[in-house]
Amino acid sequence: MQLDIMDIQKVIPHRFPFLLIDKVIELIPGEKLVAIKNVTVNEHHFVGHFPKEKVMPGVLMVEAMAQAGCVFFHYSKNLEQKELIYFLAKTTVKFHSVVVPGDQLRIEVVPIKLLSKVGFFGAKAFVGDKLAVEAEIGFGIKEV
Repeated sequence: MQLDIMDIQKVIPHRFPFLLIDKVIELIPGEKLVAIKNVTVNEHHFVGHFPKEKVMPGVLMVEAMAQAGCVFFHYSKNLEQKELIYFLAKTTVKFHSVVVPGDQLRIEVVPIKLLSKVGFFGAKAFVGDKLAVEAEIGFGIKEV
């Protein structure tokens, strides 16, 4: 299954400038998700984050992985539109290389443990074949 930006916006409440995934190119509920984040020079954080050597902030890379994980959990658990999925914890994060404007971040998400209202997933983000960051992320849902 693939999702475009309109499909993603039906699942998570984030909007510009904080919506950090552009599309889902592969989704197998309960097994894996692969999402794309196109890194562009006109993103607001590049104005002040190492302005002479533009580098995507690590916290935003982790947020992009968390957003991809939320979409994965939504489809894996067949949630309705009235739930919000919240980032609860990062259990581990390792940064391997910088991400700069012009890069395309490919985010791969796999489940570690999925319960009815909480869970953990593993995520890796690549630029081409090069690993940029990997993390284990915890999350939970809340009905609104």
